[in-house]
Amino acid sequence: MNKILAIANQKGGVGKTTTAVNLAASLAATNRKVLLVDLDPQGNATTAAGLKENSPNTLYNLFFENTKISECIYKSSDGYDVLPGNQELLALEVGIREKNQQAFLKKELNTLGDSYDYTIIDTPPTLNQLTIEALFAASGTLIPLQCEYYSLEGVTGLMQTIQSLADKNLSSNRVLGIVRTMVDMRNNLAKEVSDELESHFSHLVFNTLIPRNIKLAEAPSHGISGVKYMPSSYGAKAYLALAGELIRKVEYV
Repeated sequence: MNKILAIANQKGGVGKTTTAVNLAASLAATNRKVLLVDLDPQGNATTAAGLKENSPNTLYNLFFENTKISECIYKSSDGYDVLPGNQELLALEVGIREKNQQAFLKKELNTLGDSYDYTIIDTPPTLNQLTIEALFAASGTLIPLQCEYYSLEGVTGLMQTIQSLADKNLSSNRVLGIVRTMVDMRNNLAKEVSDELESHFSHLVFNTLIPRNIKLAEAPSHGISGVKYMPSSYGAKAYLALAGELIRKVEYV
């Protein structure tokens, strides 16, 4: 069964794309079939996937030109498939609203059936229509969170949005967990925020800490994930551990 997971946080710079790309690569490394959907107009996840095509089809082509979803999916250099994104997704957001096609992404992903074990959706750093599309489509959401106090502010709002969609029977989505990213425990503030997260969201916080790691930052410029770029790095090992923790959470329940 395809487990569709959104990676979301309305605050930017918290490691959403890094988490989406490296989690996809880590899950693919366990011989699971993985699709990464780039729903961010910045297209950073697409860059990190190392696509060879100059002008790949995106959800824009699917929505406005009736291109088949199978013609919008490409192989990455890391063993997972990717449905790319670019600036055209800005027009897609407007089109979904104007044509009243909410839950468009969910319908399209459902046509893939059980072709994949996991679908990971990278979302924009805002709570816009594209992010809502991801929340509609997903059965679970991972919230990457940098251990800073400002980062805590957006989490409650996002969790309330997810709960509101569920309460109105618009989605079966639920918060699967909070992932602490860019962690440096030598920083007292990071340790304080991490402790506060464990205190308030003890049942949601993943045990795995994603460290601040230069190899994770370098990898996208090479068109690959940090997991493939430098498997022995602390960052790569952390994402492999996170994938294992995620598998235990969603497959053995």
